[in-house]
Amino acid sequence: MSTALALHARGIETAILEAEPEDRDRSGSRAIYVHGSTLRTLERVHPGLGTDLVEEGLVWPTRRTMYRGKTVFDRTYESPGGSGEIPHFTSIPQVVTEQYMLEALEDVGVDIHWEAEVDSVSSSAENVRVQTADGREWEAEYVVGADGGGSTVRSEIGADFEGDQSENAFIIADIADERINDDHPDLERLFHYDAPEADGRNVLLVPFAGGWRLDIQCIEGDDPERLSSTEKMREFVGDIMGEEYTDRLDWVSSYYFLQVMADTFIDEHRRVLLAGEAAHLLAPFGARGMNSGIADADEAASAITVALNARTAAVARDEVELFAARREKAAEYNLEAAGQALEYLQGENPITILRKKAAAELSDHFEVAGEWLDDAPYGPHGSPPIVSTGNY
Repeated sequence: MSTALALHARGIETAILEAEPEDRDRSGSRAIYVHGSTLRTLERVHPGLGTDLVEEGLVWPTRRTMYRGKTVFDRTYESPGGSGEIPHFTSIPQVVTEQYMLEALEDVGVDIHWEAEVDSVSSSAENVRVQTADGREWEAEYVVGADGGGSTVRSEIGADFEGDQSENAFIIADIADERINDDHPDLERLFHYDAPEADGRNVLLVPFAGGWRLDIQCIEGDDPERLSSTEKMREFVGDIMGEEYTDRLDWVSSYYFLQVMADTFIDEHRRVLLAGEAAHLLAPFGARGMNSGIADADEAASAITVALNARTAAVARDEVELFAARREKAAEYNLEAAGQALEYLQGENPITILRKKAAAELSDHFEVAGEWLDDAPYGPHGSPPIVSTGNY
């Protein structure tokens, strides 16, 4: 959807082939943290889309971190979103973001072909041919594969997709709260190391428009299936959030996080480009998944636009290769950043364990110690490097 909107904004005719039916089930909040840069991208490619998401979402003003029942960091910002029309972030369920994007696509007239699962992709120096599972055939000058972690497009262009999996499982739950809004008295992001209420597991609690996201990190010996049962999750919710929330459990999922990247984001003929989870899978710390995927999509649209208008084949080819160089470098950066956070959270490095304990003890006297504990679970700050050449 991001690619189609970005292409349309650049004057390029496009269509979407979607494997699932139009009435597909999209349960769960999924990617709830939309970066300000992503909001600005969406506003640029479809005026009003970014601001609609801002209006629908919320910005929490307080960051709080606890360590074994003790608050080690607590900061409330007077203007947490900044002073501009687009805030630093908004917190909104992915399904709501998707709905606004669908409406934007309908508004500009981009066709979505539902139940059109891609079965094969073949490219040449001139074009790309795509066949869907129902036997239909499609031809385009360029194709963007944004078909997720199990990408058929990636497989069809022969890209390898390998990486690591988290050692521990994670449980994610949505707790409904219709009362939540920007004036909610407890609107804060809370991270709790070794939370007693979760029997010593790490806990993350984040508000979003419509409810709360509860993340619980499993520890060695845990059975994720048992812990994610409705009965056990209601117990967790009651202990962590209060009994009033036990009947508001909306959705629960448990899974391991993958850290994976395709070895190339383009095909040999420079006609097929990969974006989002078709190109990379990231641990969620720092909210790099959906946000980096939308950045992939926007840069893919730019590359395709220049390539379509190029007067020489060499310029067209070079532009697609530059897209790959830039987004592969960005993916490497994001994988490293998310990996640092993942290792910090689940690793058994004695030095890291001692640093956490020492920082918690020092937090009463040195705010920087508590701020380190608050920042570390999300990986380093900063943006991926911008490159002007690649390895192609």
